[in-house]
Amino acid sequence: MSNASKGTALVTGASGGIGAVYAARLAKRGYDLILVARNTDRLNQVARRIREESGHTVEVVTADLGNAAELLQIETRLKNDTSISLLVNNAGFGSKESVLEASVDEMTAMIDLNVTALTRLTYAAAPAMAARQHGTIINIASIVAIAPELLNGVYGASKAYVLATEPLFAA
Repeated sequence: MSNASKGTALVTGASGGIGAVYAARLAKRGYDLILVARNTDRLNQVARRIREESGHTVEVVTADLGNAAELLQIETRLKNDTSISLLVNNAGFGSKESVLEASVDEMTAMIDLNVTALTRLTYAAAPAMAARQHGTIINIASIVAIAPELLNGVYGASKAYVLATEPLFAA
């Protein structure tokens, strides 16, 4: 851990967008980081920028959380790395096609990432955090969780799951 660190935050989907913004803001608030996403080049760019701006330790882990073996590696890290005090479950994707135009394989992959990976990572992190009586898990949802879009309801349903399970994980 860097000097004056609040611990380590593991952020999924950190190669851009909301995940990269969360990572940068958490570093400014004193966290060291573990950035997880599929795109190594983009992760390295985000990590370099955050290191330069914050001086905090930033580790890059390339992983496709839709891949069971790669997901298991991140689960294991969450279970065993006692420096991790914050998990941001941000990785996810939607579809620009209607349900009838999208393939069932794409919809299943969306559920695997948006629901299954989020659930598995939460279950991996929560027991250790509870035992230490210290830790936070942030699960990123979307406005379509409560105001579904007409185009593709699978994405909205996956984000509604995030909201529906939040009270269960809040123990």
